[in-house]
Amino acid sequence: MPETSDRKDDHIRIIEEEDVETSGTGFADIELVHDALPEIHRDEIDTSTTLFGHELAAPIVIESMTGGHPNTTKINRNLAEAAQQMNVAMGVGSQRAGIELDDEALLESYTVVRDVAPDAFLYGNVGAAQLLEYDVDDVEQAVEMIDADAMAIHLNFLQEAVQPEGDVDARGCLAEIEQIASDLSVPIVVKETGNGISRETATRLADAGVDAIDVAGQGGTTWSGIESYRAAAVGADRQEAIGQLFRAWGVPTAVSTREAASVHDCVIASGGVRSGLDIAKAIALGARAGGLAKPFLRPAGQGTEAVVDLLETLELELRTAMFVTGSASVEELQSADHVVLGRTKTYLDGRQQ
Repeated sequence: MPETSDRKDDHIRIIEEEDVETSGTGFADIELVHDALPEIHRDEIDTSTTLFGHELAAPIVIESMTGGHPNTTKINRNLAEAAQQMNVAMGVGSQRAGIELDDEALLESYTVVRDVAPDAFLYGNVGAAQLLEYDVDDVEQAVEMIDADAMAIHLNFLQEAVQPEGDVDARGCLAEIEQIASDLSVPIVVKETGNGISRETATRLADAGVDAIDVAGQGGTTWSGIESYRAAAVGADRQEAIGQLFRAWGVPTAVSTREAASVHDCVIASGGVRSGLDIAKAIALGARAGGLAKPFLRPAGQGTEAVVDLLETLELELRTAMFVTGSASVEELQSADHVVLGRTKTYLDGRQQ
């Protein structure tokens, strides 16, 4: 099996078996102000939101996780079936393997999502580093592979720096992103992979014409840590140590959400989002939706019903937060009263000086 495909299988195994969680999203420092007299009916709250003209039943994104290895087909099938049933958004993992390798079983790990979710909002995924090798037609191939409604371009340079075989040439990526944003047939989402996006970077992306920013901040799954485990397995001691040193590196998700939302009107908050309450807090900070990845992995291995069950729990948690803040809609939740405390306040205050 080619190296890129094997790496996908390694990632899933490590996430399931090892400690790859960090803390420090900042959501614990965000307090939504309780409304003791909300004057709304909980069950009539409108949790819908719009993403690139597509109405979702709830502002929940099943974040890009996997694809590119036959072992991942079942996972993506179950996630996509749940996204179809619950009308939420879903992304696939990097499609590099699907673009570069001629393997029907491997391709199915991606194409299965549209086969089982004909109406769901699905987005594809390529790495920013690969844009230096790809042209617009190559990215269109990724769009066509899953009949994508949007395309994510992921930024994962810390992960690449820890990988023994990583691609560490980040020169020229912004210009390529701008070109793709201009010429691709579908909207572009630029997403981090667990280290966050600062206000300055979000501004550069907004100026480049990207349609949305997914902050994927620090505080959830650590790809630096995942690659550290992979490096240890092949005896790359120095890369293993680098991965551990930078395990908790990045802009905390709550900070990144606030900063990105200050310069772009379509922000998805991910990175350590673990509940509907976290999603509510992210929306109050300016996000359009909240995304989760790792919490869906185990349910996806169990079956579609387990994924749907988690989505229903998240929706009820979100709806409850909206009820007790007097927010009858997601738009009202975006202006809900909240207080920023602790390290997150210190971080934000320090960034404003």
